[in-house]
Amino acid sequence: MRFLEILNEFNVTSVVVRILLAMLLGGCIGIEREKSKRPAGFRTHILVCVGSCMTALIGLFVWNQVGAVTDPLRVSAQVISGIGFLGVGTILVKEHDHITGLTTAAGLWTTAAIGIACGYGFYIGALLATLVVAVTAAILFKFEARGRKKNRKIALYAEIEGTSLLNEYIDWFTQELKARNVIVVAPRTAMSGNVGLEIVLPQAGNEDIKTVLETIRGKEGILFALESVKREKEYAGR
Repeated sequence: MRFLEILNEFNVTSVVVRILLAMLLGGCIGIEREKSKRPAGFRTHILVCVGSCMTALIGLFVWNQVGAVTDPLRVSAQVISGIGFLGVGTILVKEHDHITGLTTAAGLWTTAAIGIACGYGFYIGALLATLVVAVTAAILFKFEARGRKKNRKIALYAEIEGTSLLNEYIDWFTQELKARNVIVVAPRTAMSGNVGLEIVLPQAGNEDIKTVLETIRGKEGILFALESVKREKEYAGR
């Protein structure tokens, strides 16, 4: 009991325990992000958690030891908004507006809050928050991944010659290949008379994209078909 009382006070022992706890909890969250090969991994989460813990300790030090009349929450309050700049660096927008890194950014923000909790001696809150973050990132991710797998899409590009049979090709993609979207675009080859088609198809299970492309290429009148994310590099070699 006496030890718990010491930890709740502001002294050398409690400062050491709070900083080490922040390092431990930040590392627990960072390990999962490191395994997932995210931009912010093990070391980043430790630094964020310890740094946030230090801002809380600085506020308590000024209030308790220096005797300054100030709000001990003021310094750490800036961390919650300031950590957003670090989080933005982990967010990437890929082709077709696919966004990645949001979970890592949110994890960094939460890690900062956990570090602040450690700094103020809110041990139970810091421990429970770390447990929730670990469960959310490591376990609930599997359920989310299953949902994404069901909604997986294949983005393709096909080019045809002329517009006389354009509606027929669009109907073929829609009816035979169950295309979710078919958009008429300018031909990537810049050949006069050619028409480009951007096609979004549902991907069933582990269906091979090469098989889908071979089916499309086998359709009479289609000059060629490519996976959309690769098309510009492949055209450059033509």
